[in-house]
Amino acid sequence: MPQLATRMGRAKPSAIMVIAEKAKRLKAEGRDIVSFSIGVPNFLPGEHVYAAAREALAKDSGQYGSNRGADALVDAFLKHIEALGLTGYGRENVSTGVGAKQILYNLAEALLDEGDEIAFPAPYWTSYLDIAEIVGAKINILPCPPEQHYKLTPAQLEEALKRKPRVFLFNNPSNPTGMVYTRDEIAALADVIVNYPDTWVITDDIYNTMVFDGVSYHNFVHVRPELKSRVIFVDSLSKTYGMPGWRVGFIAAPAEVAKAVTTLNSNHITSLPEVVTAAAVAALAGPQDVPAQKCVEFAAKRDRVYNALVSIPGVVCPRPQGAFYAFPDISVAFGKQHNGVAISDDVSFCAALLEAKGVACVPGSAFGEPRALRISYSCPDEALDKGMARIVEFFAELT
Repeated sequence: MPQLATRMGRAKPSAIMVIAEKAKRLKAEGRDIVSFSIGVPNFLPGEHVYAAAREALAKDSGQYGSNRGADALVDAFLKHIEALGLTGYGRENVSTGVGAKQILYNLAEALLDEGDEIAFPAPYWTSYLDIAEIVGAKINILPCPPEQHYKLTPAQLEEALKRKPRVFLFNNPSNPTGMVYTRDEIAALADVIVNYPDTWVITDDIYNTMVFDGVSYHNFVHVRPELKSRVIFVDSLSKTYGMPGWRVGFIAAPAEVAKAVTTLNSNHITSLPEVVTAAAVAALAGPQDVPAQKCVEFAAKRDRVYNALVSIPGVVCPRPQGAFYAFPDISVAFGKQHNGVAISDDVSFCAALLEAKGVACVPGSAFGEPRALRISYSCPDEALDKGMARIVEFFAELT
């Protein structure tokens, strides 16, 4: 029979979705499962978003939209990023997509020829590696262990950029760690980047408004405006507005990059649907009370998770200050057993935890750090407390 394309040998399902689907299947079988696996915000947008969607349906034209994104949506996004301090961008600098993931895939196609190098820190979001492998890029992973709070150092970045990668991909606040870089840390990295003009810089910063403890979001362009000519800022409605299923992502970028992504849209998706566009405009331009309140709630959830984790002897967890993830180093459990089941690594730990306690977490190796696991703590408080109590109990039972 005919063969699949060679690139399909490099493509694999999302590790996060594999765990999430297994947890869903066990729950359907009647198991009491608490899932900390998939990164969904678990809240819905404000009523004004649904009102805008209903009005758009009532006035539906049935026509194709803009490959770039409707002017109203692009303008709403421009105002949104102005509030973040990203100023001086016009419509020509923006493009949209079916979520940030499709945007990132388009950027990989637009910026990377097969064999070109892409560099990014680990822990990383699983799709970075998957997308880079599909397009045939050479991947340089920069390990950032818990001992350095999962953060990239200027010295590491310097060594990576000396290799002249085509793309440096950076994520702040971080999925999976919840780490947020300070202004001084961003400035130190930007001072390195400015010396390597042949590298594109993608900042995947979709959690930019979801930060805690009075910290602020910072971008390389804030501290080094001259980097605006090669920094590509990626954003999304999914996490901030509780709209992952609506699938709306954005970039603010040099005009030639935005044009390239728009051209790919014309071949991939054509445009976002009218009803999705209307909802997205309402989310960006309307009241911001729901996102603000959820940010406060996530900070409180972070405290519950963090306090439980640091109470476990031997577990190390740098304190998250953004997003809704914790990424504890659980390697103290390696070499031990739970009710006769051997724990040799993060994968066997997560398998035993799910089987014994009904708690689903994603192994850290999926994110490039095999000593850890990811906890997505956006679930309701009752489930959160139950799941964390089970994790604490699991550790106490190790022999």
